[in-house]
Amino acid sequence: MLALVIPVGLLIGLSLGALGGGGSILAVPALVYLFGQSSHAATTGSLLIVGTTSLVGALPHRRAGRVSLAKGVVFGFLGIVGSYIGSRFSTAVPQDVLLAAFSVLILFVAILMIRRQRRQTVPADRPAADRTVTEAPAVAFRPRLTCDCRRVARIVLTATTVGLLTGFFGVGGGFAVVPALVLALGLSMPVAVGTSLLVIGINSVTALAFRLDQGFDLDWTVIGLFTAAAVLGGLLGNRVVSRVNPARLSQAFAILLVGVALYTAARSVPQLF
Repeated sequence: MLALVIPVGLLIGLSLGALGGGGSILAVPALVYLFGQSSHAATTGSLLIVGTTSLVGALPHRRAGRVSLAKGVVFGFLGIVGSYIGSRFSTAVPQDVLLAAFSVLILFVAILMIRRQRRQTVPADRPAADRTVTEAPAVAFRPRLTCDCRRVARIVLTATTVGLLTGFFGVGGGFAVVPALVLALGLSMPVAVGTSLLVIGINSVTALAFRLDQGFDLDWTVIGLFTAAAVLGGLLGNRVVSRVNPARLSQAFAILLVGVALYTAARSVPQLF
């Protein structure tokens, strides 16, 4: 089974580097079903793999100007609080119900992403005469301090909601952070991808800190090879995101979400009956 570590790790890294999410969704089932680890060991190992890969992968995105540092830090730290609250509530919900609801959530987000991408598609040959430009009269510049309170409230609410969802469903935040950054805050797909890596890194490091008193029972050979392959895949993913059309990235991410939703539903829904 060790022969599978490198290709699976590369796939996880590519997912994180090019799409800004999906790594933890892939890492946990791979560690459980391919390498026979317990769920606790798999989630802890996933935090190490995904957290390291995300932080390393965020560096080239940052150098290329594809990381919104302020929003990433806000999302990361507000997500910590929301994730803690969500995780407390999730203990009262049966696992199969949780996973079935999770599949519905992912499918809903994928539909939103697809609809947004279609609304933003504008014909390239649109006549210039159709574009009406209104010039505002010149006015004297009067500097003043303003507060876009609605924008601040939206950032806080969105970040906390993402934290609640990720904490409640017990998975990594990339699948929710990227759509939130695109849909709620209006970031372009490449910037959302880079910023998401920062958020995932912050959340992973914090979650590991919460687990320090629980002890670790990890296969360090598998974790080490996994992490090395994922970091390499993340760096390759950075090259992909710099050369591929943002619309195609958005479509690829939506397809990934649909696939994960269908697989999760197929595994969890039958268990409800």
